Amino acid sequence: MESILVVDDDINLCIVLTEELTEIGYNANYVQSADSAFDFLEDNDVDLILLDLKMPNKDGFWVLNQLKEKGLKVKVIVLTAYADVKSAIDSAKLGASDFISKPYDLDELIITIRKVLQKEHEN
Repeated sequence: MESILVVDDDINLCIVLTEELTEIGYNANYVQSADSAFDFLEDNDVDLILLDLKMPNKDGFWVLNQLKEKGLKVKVIVLTAYADVKSAIDSAKLGASDFISKPYDLDELIITIRKVLQKEHEN
């Protein structure tokens, strides 16, 4: 079972999204801050992170930088309400596999998750 970590400061989104992902067969968990994400990653293997860019204190770009610096090979899909071309390009430069704007379409999100995880298995 593939594991997905939702990193977002919006508790309602975290709860709904992890429930949706669990219902379709993923092992889904959530944390509400950048620091909590790394605490979780210390003790758990994760195949994919769904990452919000705008969070208090440390943002999604900080998370992407830290993943890169630490050499962690987890796939990341940026999920943000602040979707613009510059953010998408900056995210990709830092290693994000894809970029989806909020509010997300669940079917589109699932297709993107499957596509990104499939690429992981092909590599």
